[in-house]
Amino acid sequence: MTDGAPDSVATTTRSMRAALNLALDEALCADPTVFLIGEDLADPAGGISQVTKGLSTKHGTSRVRDTPISEAAIVGAAIGAAAVGMRPVAEIMIMDFVSIALDQLVNHAAKARFMSGGLLRMPLTLRTAVFGGLGSGATHSQSLESWLAHVPGLKVVVPSSPADAKGLLTSCIFDDDPCVFVENVALYGTRGPVPNGNYRVPLGKADVKRRGSDVTVLTYGRTVRDALTAAEQVAADPIDVEVVDLRTLVPFDAETVLGSVARTRRAVVAHHATRFGGFGAEIASVVHEELFGQLDAPVRRVGARFAPIGSASTLEAAAMPSVALIAEAIRDVVRV
Repeated sequence: MTDGAPDSVATTTRSMRAALNLALDEALCADPTVFLIGEDLADPAGGISQVTKGLSTKHGTSRVRDTPISEAAIVGAAIGAAAVGMRPVAEIMIMDFVSIALDQLVNHAAKARFMSGGLLRMPLTLRTAVFGGLGSGATHSQSLESWLAHVPGLKVVVPSSPADAKGLLTSCIFDDDPCVFVENVALYGTRGPVPNGNYRVPLGKADVKRRGSDVTVLTYGRTVRDALTAAEQVAADPIDVEVVDLRTLVPFDAETVLGSVARTRRAVVAHHATRFGGFGAEIASVVHEELFGQLDAPVRRVGARFAPIGSASTLEAAAMPSVALIAEAIRDVVRV
């Protein structure tokens, strides 16, 4: 397993929360046009999950700006700032609330370069977090990345490790197009080696987290950890699983995905978003279209049930995908 940190780079062990904080801190230090905007970002709160803790104390409240509770206003202000040359990092506290700012994202940020004939850059980063799995209820637990991946002009990024969190966020901040950076609260405490200094992970490049020969699990975000655990469980069968972490949904690294599945000849797609209409359907379609004659079995998909996610732990567990479901899908696709 790799964790996104090259062996040749000096690293420090950090949590994902600390890695994100470091990426924001270094970006603020590196470029005076970078600023953060969102609800409760400034100290003493430091963000609902304390990702921005200490940054307003260090950089001032003019660059780490608290806002009223208005997601449309947050994104609208960020779009205006990006249009005049700033590099705003806007935060929508919980991903479900992105819906309130969809007009700003879909009809303004995503279309700015096209509508201006390429004259207008939109170096806007939108950070948001998925709270699913924490008993947060139906309106605070959704993974809605497939909505955003459907919109031409937006880049969609979903890290799974502390190193990738730092490297991908830095790449988003300094990209000239609007990027939606999807975090998962359940991963904030995950620890791993994080490269020191200016470290960037290129957008559109997947990472093979585990090498294998029998089946490829294609996944991203929180589900990467579940897939790696499932791979260890089925190794006793024995089934040798390769785990590919997409890291970015848009741009999509079809080369790495298709190269892996062409070797293993079987694939399972897994994500915490709803299975029906989820991004996994797009991945499965690409694999079937490009590799139909080489596959030993149809692609299997694992995702959340097509139902609201209850706040009770039993209801939530029944709705969400799990290590057991991924392991079952792996075994099924190999047995075909």
